[in-house]
This record gives sequence, C-alpha cells and structure tokens, in this order.
Amino acid sequence: MATSSLLLLLADGRFPAGAHAHSGGLEAAVAAGRVNDLASLESFLVGRLTTAGLVGAAFAAAAHRVASPVGLTAAERAPATARPVGRGHPAGRAGTPADHTGGSGAPADSAERAVALARLDAELDARTAAPALRAVSRRQGRALLRAGRAIWPRAPFGDLPATPQGAHQPLVLGLLCAAAGLSRTETATVAAYGTVTGAASAGVRLLGLDPYHVQALLVGLADLCDGTAADAARAADDPPERLPAAAAPLADISAEVHATWEVRLFAS
Repeated sequence: MATSSLLLLLADGRFPAGAHAHSGGLEAAVAAGRVNDLASLESFLVGRLTTAGLVGAAFAAAAHRVASPVGLTAAERAPATARPVGRGHPAGRAGTPADHTGGSGAPADSAERAVALARLDAELDARTAAPALRAVSRRQGRALLRAGRAIWPRAPFGDLPATPQGAHQPLVLGLLCAAAGLSRTETATVAAYGTVTGAASAGVRLLGLDPYHVQALLVGLADLCDGTAADAARAADDPPERLPAAAAPLADISAEVHATWEVRLFAS
C-alpha cells in the first residue's frame, strides 16, 4: 500500500506545530554528560522511544479511536473520577488493532466524545510526572491545535478538554490524524516518529554530530519505531486506565532542572 502524502506531511518536522523548538530532553542530557557522542545519542533515542514514544503513540491512537470508532464502550462513556496510573502495556499482546481510517463511524453525540477525550487527558496527565513535561505537552498541543483548526476546520477539536492550558499534544494529534483520514497505526507511527526525530535533530545542533551519521542512526531505529507504533495501536483498544504507562524518572528530573535554566537553546 502506498504511503499517504498526508502521513508524510504530518510527520514532517516542518509542520507548523513548533516541534523544532524542543529537544525531547536531550539538551539537559547533554549538559549532564549523559549524551556526548553518536553511541550515547542512540541509547538516549531508544530509551525515549520505548517510554515517552510508546505512551504518546498509544494515547494518540486512542484519541484517533474516539474520533472514528466502531463504538465506545460503556466504561469509556463514563466520566473519569480519578487519575490512576495505568498498569502498562503487556509485552507480546496478541492480535491487531481495528485499524479504521478517519471520517467513518464517528459518534453522533459530541458530548460522548468529549467525555472519552477527557478520560484520556486525565490518564495521560497521571502518566506525566514532571510538571514541566505536562506544561510542554499542553503547550505543544495548543500549537498543533492552531494548525489543525486552520487546515481541518470541521474536525471535532471542540470536544477536546477545555482546560486553561489546553489538551495534551497526543490527543490533539489523534484527532488531527483522524481528520486527515490516516489509520490508527499511521497515527501511532507519526507520534512515535516524532519522539525520536526531534531529539536526533537537536543532537546535531548540540553536539555538532555529522548529520549523515545521525540520519543513518535513525534508519537503524526504523524497525523499532514501527514496532512501537504497532504496539501502541493495539493498546488503543484497551480502557484508558490500561494504556501504556512506561516511565523515565531521570528524564522527569532533568526536565524540571532544564525548566529553571535562564539560558537554553531549546524550550524542553
């Protein structure tokens, strides 16, 4: 099957959503001496992909499911009353996702969709331990939402949680990809891809690495990225509280430290 041009456009770092201003935690890792060459950058990207990448991709895929589902379960229609941290994503999950494209099967009830998105937003907030990273996710969500509303004005962005800081970025991405007609797996791929390419690009600037070698590194991570996206798309069938909850405590601590810097090259 041919790759959709819309998938390429949404995964492009030049899409006007401000991703270029973020290093995905790499700036703090470089300053701390944990990343200083190509090999340590690869380790950093693998860690990021299997934690933040998996979680973000799963929530983007789940938001896509809400925007274009076969049908929401009774549990998903119920309002969230707590924000428990999920139990993670079981390894080796069998089966494949119901990989629907956007624009079909969307619920007629906007309120039902809003409740489901609010549950996802609360669950993702619970999985984002660092206040600095929660703020970054919502800031990126607002930027992506501006682009989405300009390009797909009829998409159900009004059903996103009306919090003062805006919705988390993966939720906005899920609705945007559904509006673009991408499948659930393609949505997860865009999300997972973005968690490594932004940091890789930042590595070129922060460490002066050869961009050709960095691109070769990304090629080597392509299978892992695709596998992470596939796992995330399958996980999207689970209730919100059971979506992946992979954590990186050192990244959380570093994000809080980075937020206090008066001079920095990247916003995060």
